[in-house]
Order: sequence, then C-alpha cells, then structure tokens
Amino acid sequence: MRFDVISLFPDLIKNAFAYGVTGRAIKKKKITVDALNPRDFSTDINGRVDDRPYGGGPGMIIQAEPMITAIKEAKKNSENPHTILMSPQGKIFCQDKAKELSKVEHLVIVCGRYEGIDQRIIDSEIDEECSVGEYILSGGEIPALVIMDSVSRIIEGVLGDPDSVLNDTFSDGLLKHPQYTRPESSKYGKVPKVLLSGDHELIRKWQLKQSLIKTKENRPDLLKDRALNVEEEGLLEEIMSEEKS
Repeated sequence: MRFDVISLFPDLIKNAFAYGVTGRAIKKKKITVDALNPRDFSTDINGRVDDRPYGGGPGMIIQAEPMITAIKEAKKNSENPHTILMSPQGKIFCQDKAKELSKVEHLVIVCGRYEGIDQRIIDSEIDEECSVGEYILSGGEIPALVIMDSVSRIIEGVLGDPDSVLNDTFSDGLLKHPQYTRPESSKYGKVPKVLLSGDHELIRKWQLKQSLIKTKENRPDLLKDRALNVEEEGLLEEIMSEEKS
C-alpha cells in the first residue's frame, strides 16, 4: 500500500514512520510512505502558502493553489487514489474505517494547519474528511500518523503474527481483556489462577467476561449498539448481579 501525506512538516511524517512495526513494513516493502510539502509548490518567492480569511476572523488559511498542486502531484501515476483530509469536522475514525481503508491501494492524506484550508481544496480534491476525536490539535500530522499506523497493521504481512489483528481491541466490537505475562507472582500481584489452569474454554469465558466488564465501565456506548449473543447476555447479567451484591 502507498501512503502520500501532504504536510508543511514532511519530516515529521517520514521520521515517525521509520520505527517499529511500520519501519519494518517499509523495509519489507509492504507499505511505502512519502510526504510532500505544499511550500514546494508555492508561486510566492518566500514559499508562502497562507493568507487572511475572507469575511474576517482570526488566524490564517492555507491557500488553494499550492495545496491542490501538491495533492495532484501525489496522485500522479496512480489509477485510483483515495484522498482524506484530517479535520475536526470529519467523521470519527474507527476500526471499521481502518479496515475499509486497508483495501485502498493508494491513500493520500492531507494535513491542515493554522485556522484551516481553503474550501476549494476540499471541493476539488478531497474524497472524505476524517477526525480522530472530538478535540483540537495544532495540525493534521499526528492524526495522519494515527490513520496510517492503524491501517498499516491490517495489511497482510505487516504484523509478524496475523492473528494479532483479530485479537486487538475493537476487533470484535469490545475492549480487550486484561493480559499478563511472567512472572506468575510478584510484589505487584499475582496472575489470575484461571489463566494458569490450562482449561481453554474456561479461559475463553473469563476473557470474554473481562472484556464485557471493561467495555461496560469505559465504553458503554459500544454495548448499547451491539447485538449481544446468548452467552454475552448471560455474562452481562452475571456482571450486574455481582455489582449489586
């Protein structure tokens, strides 16, 4: 998969993606990453890409021409690029969207800065707007890295163990159960006995129950929208009964 990021700080993108899972994926040529700076496409002698907003208001707006030229350059030689603008006005990014984007061959991600970008950029070049949460950041670079990292993990061959994706939080709509490793006992506590039992069915039920507990406590909205199966309904009733006692 190919990622092209349009950013005023291209080194931030390239440097951040050089480590860990994504760094190894680049070396194995499972993904390619490039970043283009709109300043390189500015007609201003100083490389300026922003100006004051029409209609007044604080801050500066990124101009249409250098940004659109950079986006078109990124799209060049690609048959079907998909272009995303990182924006607080976009739809909230989620695991289902990550799965959807992982099927795209070429993803172009546009990072805004200052007070925003000229609407003509969105009208002419953007396929969709995405947000990573209901808060404001200084620019779209960190959200772009979030999207790229999340999508990359799903691409076949990026992770050493393909089952890792299946067991991630949100992979089945629930938060992940608590996890433990050696030593079995330390001054910080003990590993739950069920995980040492060797009884795979008992362990599976314990993990599911713990996932339901964590989801109920931290993200009850996920349970509200979930079609619970018989086992999950029974475990939730058990959890609520234990809370009352």
